[in-house]
Amino acid sequence: MTHFPLRRTMFTAASAITLFALTACGNVAGGATNSAKFPNGPVNLAVGQAPGGSTDLIARAISEGASKSLGTPMPVVNKPGANGALATKEVAAKAADGQNLVLINASLITITPLAVAAAEAVNIDDFDIVAGLSQDDYVLVASPASGFKTIKDVVGAGRSVTFGTAGVGTGSQLAQAVLFKQAQVKGTDVPFDSGKPALTAVLGNQVEMATVQLGEAMSQIQAGKVVPLLVFSEERNSFLPDTPTAKESGYDVPVAQYRAIAAPKGTPQDVKDKLLAAVQDTFKSDAYKDFNKKNLLTPKEISGAEVVTQWKDYAAKYKALIEKYDISLSGKK
Repeated sequence: MTHFPLRRTMFTAASAITLFALTACGNVAGGATNSAKFPNGPVNLAVGQAPGGSTDLIARAISEGASKSLGTPMPVVNKPGANGALATKEVAAKAADGQNLVLINASLITITPLAVAAAEAVNIDDFDIVAGLSQDDYVLVASPASGFKTIKDVVGAGRSVTFGTAGVGTGSQLAQAVLFKQAQVKGTDVPFDSGKPALTAVLGNQVEMATVQLGEAMSQIQAGKVVPLLVFSEERNSFLPDTPTAKESGYDVPVAQYRAIAAPKGTPQDVKDKLLAAVQDTFKSDAYKDFNKKNLLTPKEISGAEVVTQWKDYAAKYKALIEKYDISLSGKK
């Protein structure tokens, strides 16, 4: 009897040594070899915007296809706040095991840092980018009551104009601010919380113009309730082929909204490969292709490395533009 406690103590010590050895080899939860078991439960896809908007709809289209390939649910988790920074930073701080992802808008990386304090900005280097998704173009629309049918009409008006934007630190704000600086158009900027209320203000003649995403404006353009003046993409948008770009109109303002799927920095390569394969399977599906067409999204299905390179290039270009034209996106000098 007196030997039993000693044997139990020896067994406990041996177990602890074995557990330590397994931990060192990565065979316990969170270890590197566990990536072979990925996914281990639902893969959450965070969205920093409210349900129903473009970013949310894209996330749900991706999750529907990718969950089938991964063989596990991919719930979309909406957490609006700080133009998407709240959800994005939260995911960056999670375990790098592929179980938590985030859908990032390029504007959060390329434009928002120009309007907020450094501590509030999101750094793309804090993530492993899985893949680029699509391009959502901005269009400058005018109220028929304004009398503007082309950008030349705006430039030649010889008066101050009123225009709405989708908010501080957005592509809408940047595109319009740089355009009017280059065109020497004076006006009053009215920021809204998103593109929809900005478009509503144009429809109600509360502002004469607004820059919004094409998907938000197309039905009103087709109904003749707003007039498209130009798009801010590098090339003409295939869904609005008769509307010129800012670039061909003589203004260097290439601004579009891009989106990508990202994981916390340090996610194992084989996990990223599984995620990428699932996303690429979604790209190939007829349901996702139809979704892009319905929502006027141009595929921008590029690698994570290309996303990082392109977004950093845009960030540098936008920074140079606001410095050149002395533009304050925050409203402060």
